[in-house]
Amino acid sequence: MARYTCLLTVAVPLNQLRKQLIEIFKSCRFDIVYETADYMMARETPGQVVFAKLVTAEVLIDQTTATETAVRMSLVVKNEELPLQTDNHCRQMFDLVHHTMAEYDRWQLLGRVIG
Repeated sequence: MARYTCLLTVAVPLNQLRKQLIEIFKSCRFDIVYETADYMMARETPGQVVFAKLVTAEVLIDQTTATETAVRMSLVVKNEELPLQTDNHCRQMFDLVHHTMAEYDRWQLLGRVIG
């Protein structure tokens, strides 16, 4: 199973974060599958790749350390394919989502750690 992670800290009010995450996922061709106050799961829209390569993205929002101006969140992008090549479909989708989040114009990226 391919799996890529990162930790992001962004300057955005907590009450606006979920709406903006939905916009980001939709722009990356993901559908929201499940969401709660501190968790969101999105799945790549079928049709571009075979079913086993479809990517799932999960965001865990750290509400315990959130302030009025900054929120920390963990991003996990994964699928069922074996990562036999460094430039596999899961890695490409991780790069797309991660780059979209980092360059999103409605918040400022304060920090990131890629795992």
